[in-house]
Amino acid sequence: MSDFVPAADNDFLVWFDHFLTQISTDTAIAATELAALTAANADFHEKIGHINDAFALAKRATADKKVSRSTAERLVRSEVRRIKARSDYNEGQGAQLGIVGSRDGRDLSNSHPELTGNDLSDGVVALYFSKYNSEGVNIYSRRDNDADWQFLNRASVSPFMDMRSLLEAGKPELRSYCAVYVLKDKEIGHYSDEVVVNCRP
Repeated sequence: MSDFVPAADNDFLVWFDHFLTQISTDTAIAATELAALTAANADFHEKIGHINDAFALAKRATADKKVSRSTAERLVRSEVRRIKARSDYNEGQGAQLGIVGSRDGRDLSNSHPELTGNDLSDGVVALYFSKYNSEGVNIYSRRDNDADWQFLNRASVSPFMDMRSLLEAGKPELRSYCAVYVLKDKEIGHYSDEVVVNCRP
């Protein structure tokens, strides 16, 4: 027989609201027990709100950064085109200004990403990684009760935000992460060193 309590947080929140509404008129339930359930429901609503706020903030910050980068890069490229179109332009000037392109010669087949993690509380972790000339990285994670590494996501922009809820609300947990480069939609090279992050409530 399956557990009557839904596993997913949002499903549990809907179920908990319904459960509390149904039992709130049951006179056989002690007032102290009903008060404790009501307080737990309000606290869980608050914690879910924190997660949603953090996700929205991270998403907005990433979008704002992309717009800012796009604007700055457009202006820079336009100016560089004018500089290179001058009759007296030469490669020496280009090198001095840092406007001579060069391809990263890193051999990804013998490389591994440099990975770091930063706990942002309530289960949210920012993962920073090197990309170089790859398409991005595949990120793997292992939590307290995991027997093996689990694929978490593919990331092409650093930082990647792990927005998972804590396994137990209010209880710290250790998360381990590693990453590997992706090129032409396939993993390449070696896995990064393991990064352990202590996630605080």
